[in-house]
Amino acid sequence: MPTLPERQAESAPEPHELRKTAESFGIDAGRYDRARPGYPEALIAEVIKGGKEVLDVGTGTGIVARQLKDNGCQVLGVEPDERMAEFARTTGIDVEVATFEEWDPKNRTFDVLTAGQAWHWVDPQRGAEKAAEVLKPQGIFAVFWHLFLPPDDIAEAFGEAFRKVAPNFPIKVDRTPRSDAYKPIIDKTEEALRNTGLHSPQRHFYTWQHDYTRDEYLDLLPTQGGLTRVPQPQQDEVLTAVGAAIDARGGQFTCDYTTVLFTAAK
Repeated sequence: MPTLPERQAESAPEPHELRKTAESFGIDAGRYDRARPGYPEALIAEVIKGGKEVLDVGTGTGIVARQLKDNGCQVLGVEPDERMAEFARTTGIDVEVATFEEWDPKNRTFDVLTAGQAWHWVDPQRGAEKAAEVLKPQGIFAVFWHLFLPPDDIAEAFGEAFRKVAPNFPIKVDRTPRSDAYKPIIDKTEEALRNTGLHSPQRHFYTWQHDYTRDEYLDLLPTQGGLTRVPQPQQDEVLTAVGAAIDARGGQFTCDYTTVLFTAAK
């Protein structure tokens, strides 16, 4: 059950072209905020080496933005979904509603641009060019993703059930997650940065674990880009299958995570 979208085939749309999926997460912003994990403190410390004035692209409910704010940053979020933006505002985050590609910076520039679990929804070339425009000299471009690596039996239960209820879904869902699932997106991001003035690309990796109960994991799953667009009866079918796999493990399990940070400097 990877969280990084992969194309089914060469003719399939790119993730940033799937606007209905990209803007579907606000269907239950409260669930999204409580169930989605935050980011390793070591990653946040690395990101803010570039400065404390931060533009957070695809800020969602403000999960990244609040961590940055708690570390002394002044954060402005850009978010296309008004429902997500409104939730973030209730937590003290300043948010402007727009896709990043169409957002008007009004001549503002920033020390750091971040995007947590969101940059794949941005057109890679237009996004790279705009990032270079809104960063100050020596500014830092920092985008990052979680790789969820649950045990194989749980991932297989999800993959098989999801393929059954949504066989034509345009984003590939593997039965078994891969630790290198980040590579296509970051490779494409790095390629798009060429000739933009952003240089010295680096990849950083943070490994950690999180223990889930059955209820906690079933609360997380509907926040994924596939299930947000699946009708409730089919969604329930997927959750039942995954719940049975967790029950077979005694009702809980440990999920391995790798959080991948890609940075470049202006």
